[in-house]
Amino acid sequence: MNQGLIPNRYAKALYEYAAESGSDKRVFDLMQKLAEAFASEPELTKAVSNPFVSRRDKIQLLDTASGVAAGDDVMERFMTLLADNNRLDMARDIALAYLKMYRLKHNIRLVTVTSAAPMAPADEDRLRKLIQRHLGSAQMEYRHLIDPDLIGGFVVSIDNEKLDASVANELKQLRLKLLSK
Repeated sequence: MNQGLIPNRYAKALYEYAAESGSDKRVFDLMQKLAEAFASEPELTKAVSNPFVSRRDKIQLLDTASGVAAGDDVMERFMTLLADNNRLDMARDIALAYLKMYRLKHNIRLVTVTSAAPMAPADEDRLRKLIQRHLGSAQMEYRHLIDPDLIGGFVVSIDNEKLDASVANELKQLRLKLLSK
């Protein structure tokens, strides 16, 4: 079975259950923390996939990574479901699928601005307003990252759209033009 299909099905079931109980936003926040934990700690994937780590320890590890509080009925039931079906190793993919689904249902666009150096607050505010105008009625989930490899300028990513106004990209384009002649 398709590895993307399974996490999407679990994410959909979790979203529907959380929405029914009015906790879909809280679960979104927990899934965001879980996805960030997987991104920042590669050993988490290994631990959750390790057959020698007990089911209880895996659940506790995932609960800690997501910041779930003890007695959280929605997450307890969901983690038990994953454990019963031997799907705890898919927690990262399920979290990412849940985040994508929640954003789609709530008209939230993921915006990432990457610049070579920190931007002046006035410039960043002007850029945010410009992006919000482009998004219209959609809400914006905004992140600003620093990447010195850009040399100068910035890159704006809105979901799958990308505007690359970096010096590194300009140099790359110039190099391609010179090589093609």
